[in-house]
Amino acid sequence: MSNLSVSLIGSFIRSFVNGIIVLDEQHKILWHDIEGEMPFEVSVGTSISSYFSLDNISFSNNETFPLSLNGKRFSVEVKLFSLETTYIFLCFKEWKTNLVDLEERLYCLERIIDSLDEGVMMSNSEGEIILYNEAQEKMEGLNSQDIIGKHLWSVYNYNPQYSEHRHTFKTGKPIYSRYRAHSTINGVPKYVNYSTFPIQKDGHIISVFSLSTNESKLKDRLHQTIESKRQANVTAQEKVYAKNGTIYTFKDIKGKSHALLNLMREAQNIAIHNTDTLIVGETGTGKELFAQSMHNHSKRADKPFVAINCAAIPENLLESTLFGTVKGAYTGATDQIGLFEYAQDGTLFLDEINSMPMTLQSKLMRVLQERFVRRVGSNEMTSVKCTVISACNEDPELLIIENKMRLDLFYRIAHTSLYIPPLRERTEDVHFFINYFLTYYQTKLSKKVPELSDILQKSLLQYPWPGNIRELEHLIENLIIRVPENAEEIDVDHLPSYMRTKLIPLYAIESSQQSEAIQRPLKKIFNNTEKQLIESTLKLVNWNVSQAAKKLGITRQSLQYHIKKHELEKPTI
Repeated sequence: MSNLSVSLIGSFIRSFVNGIIVLDEQHKILWHDIEGEMPFEVSVGTSISSYFSLDNISFSNNETFPLSLNGKRFSVEVKLFSLETTYIFLCFKEWKTNLVDLEERLYCLERIIDSLDEGVMMSNSEGEIILYNEAQEKMEGLNSQDIIGKHLWSVYNYNPQYSEHRHTFKTGKPIYSRYRAHSTINGVPKYVNYSTFPIQKDGHIISVFSLSTNESKLKDRLHQTIESKRQANVTAQEKVYAKNGTIYTFKDIKGKSHALLNLMREAQNIAIHNTDTLIVGETGTGKELFAQSMHNHSKRADKPFVAINCAAIPENLLESTLFGTVKGAYTGATDQIGLFEYAQDGTLFLDEINSMPMTLQSKLMRVLQERFVRRVGSNEMTSVKCTVISACNEDPELLIIENKMRLDLFYRIAHTSLYIPPLRERTEDVHFFINYFLTYYQTKLSKKVPELSDILQKSLLQYPWPGNIRELEHLIENLIIRVPENAEEIDVDHLPSYMRTKLIPLYAIESSQQSEAIQRPLKKIFNNTEKQLIESTLKLVNWNVSQAAKKLGITRQSLQYHIKKHELEKPTI
C-alpha cells in the first residue's frame, strides 16, 4: 500500500473522528492527521510507545481502549488494513463530557432522578431505603428525610416476610405492574402503579429499586365517567349483567360506615385496572358481592364472570374443573375445557382459595405466573386471558405460617388486595342493616311488625356477629316471621332458640340493671362477662388462641387484643 493510499484512507476515516495515526507492524508512525485536535505533537518514523504506554493493548481489529493525555480523555478504536503488510489505524475520539469526579457524577445522577415525573425508591440488601425521589414523595405523601435509612416494613408498617423488595433481592426476578397503596394521607390510601427490579453487579444483586407512576387523576376521571354512564344507563346495564353471570353491582352494596365507603372507593379504583386481586374477609362479609361488582365496574363487564367455590369440590375433581381435560387422561375423561378457558377475557372468581390443597396450589401458581394453562392429560398450552379474583375467609399471614397457603401463591394472587372488615367493627352498619332488613322483609313477607325493644337492640349491637351480614339478615327474617302481629315490640323472646342462648347473657345484664338497680355501669358488667367467656373458652382449647378465636367468632388479632385488655395469662404448669 502506498503512502498516498494510506493518506486517502486516513482522510476518509478522519471525517468521522477527532484524530488518526497510522502505524506499521512495528508500531512506528507512518502517517497522522491530528493537528489542532490532540494535546501533543507526533513525528513520522517515531514509535507510538514514545507518546503513551502500550500495556494491555493488543492492537486487534475493532479493539477500543481509553486514553488520558494532558487532562483530556479519548476513546481510541483500532482498525486494521492488510494488503502486502498490515497497517494499524488508531482512531481518536474525544470524551468531551466525561465527569471524571465520581462525586460530580453522583450529584448529577441524583438531580436527574429528582427531576423525573416517575417515583423512584431503592433499597439495599438489608431492606433499608437508600433512595427516595421527589416524585415518590408527592405520590405517597412522605418525606425522604424521615425515611432514608429506615427499613421498608417499618416505614409502611407491614410484616418483613411480605416485602416485595426482599423477595426480588432473594430471587432476582422483577415484579411487574403492581397497583397498591402503601401509604395513606388523612385516611385516604395513595395508590400507585409500580414495578420492582433488581440491580446486579459482577453477578450479585446489590440493590432493588421500584419505579412508580401516579394514575390518580386519570383514575378519578375514569371513575367519574364510568359512574355517570352507569347512573344514566342502569336499565341497559342490568341487561348486560344478567348475561355475564352476575347479579350484583356496587349499587347493591349497602351500608354507611366510613370503612365501607372507603372500601368501595378502593374496589372501584382497582376494578378499572386489569389486575389479579385477593379479597380477604370473614364468612358473610360479602366477598363475592364485591367480586361481581368489581367485574361489572371494569372494562370486562360484557365478558363472562365465572365463580367456583374451592371448598365445595373434591380435590380429585378441582384440578380438572379449573384446567380442563382431554379424552383418555383417566378413566371416563372427556374433552372438556376448564374454567380458566371458559372465562375467556372475563373474570374467574376463586372463592375460599385457602381451602385449595397445597399440591394444587403449586399448579395454580404456575398458571398465574406463566399465564398459560394445560389441560389434564394434554401437552398443548392455552393462553390465560381472564383476570383472577380470589377470596379468602382467613388471615393469609396465619395461613402461610401454618403452611396452609404457599407464600409464592400469595404473591401471585395478591397483586392487589382488599380487606373487608367484619360487621362487629362497623357499628354504624349494624344499625343500618337492622333497619334495612326490617323494612325489606316486611315488604317481602307482606307483614307489618313493631319496633325492636331497647334491650334486644342493645344486645344485637353488642353481639360479635361471627356470621356477619348474612347472619344478621337471617336473624331479622326469622324475627319478622316469629313475632305476632299484635305484639307491642319485638323482644328477646321472639328470637330463634339458637340465638336466644347466645344473647341471653346480654339480655340478663340489661334485665338485672333495670330490675335490681345495680349501681355498676353496664359497660363494667359486660366487661366482666366478656372476660369470663374468653377465659373459659381459652381453657377449653388449652389456650390455643386460633381455636379459641374460631369458637368465639372473632379474629385472632381481636382475641389477642382482648386477652391483653383483660390481663389474662396462660397458667404455668
